[in-house]
Amino acid sequence: MNTRVLTNPDAFRPVIQLSIHATNKVGRLNEIISLFKTHDIHIIALSILDTTDSSLIRTIVDYPEEAQYILDSNKFSYVSTEMIAVELNSEADIARVTSALVQAEINIHYIYPFVSRPNSRSALAISLEDNDLASETLKRHQLNVLGQNDIAR
Repeated sequence: MNTRVLTNPDAFRPVIQLSIHATNKVGRLNEIISLFKTHDIHIIALSILDTTDSSLIRTIVDYPEEAQYILDSNKFSYVSTEMIAVELNSEADIARVTSALVQAEINIHYIYPFVSRPNSRSALAISLEDNDLASETLKRHQLNVLGQNDIAR
């Protein structure tokens, strides 16, 4: 299945996080990563929440619709969530991001870094209580909010 043709490439599309539920056993993460690699899907951000019996693998990929098809085909359970992604020009931008969100009284649920970006700049994936307000707030503070099209290869 090839879903890489965008119907409207100029339209802003939020970054999509896939939260994959997996048993906590040797090789399970590698299995998921290998499936993505085989289908030329690139991992842009990755975070793992681990318990004794299971893991929650949070990932952002360049083509989430294709990744979802692959996960469905291989019987992986997952949840798809819209996220805010913000580009960082320097470490100082982290404080600018959190300060802007505090001023707008927007709660941060969790944050994790991107591991790669097509233009080689750092970025953060942020789970928030109000993505629309957060996006407007960050843009108002001259921070670059990224969409799915910005991270597609």
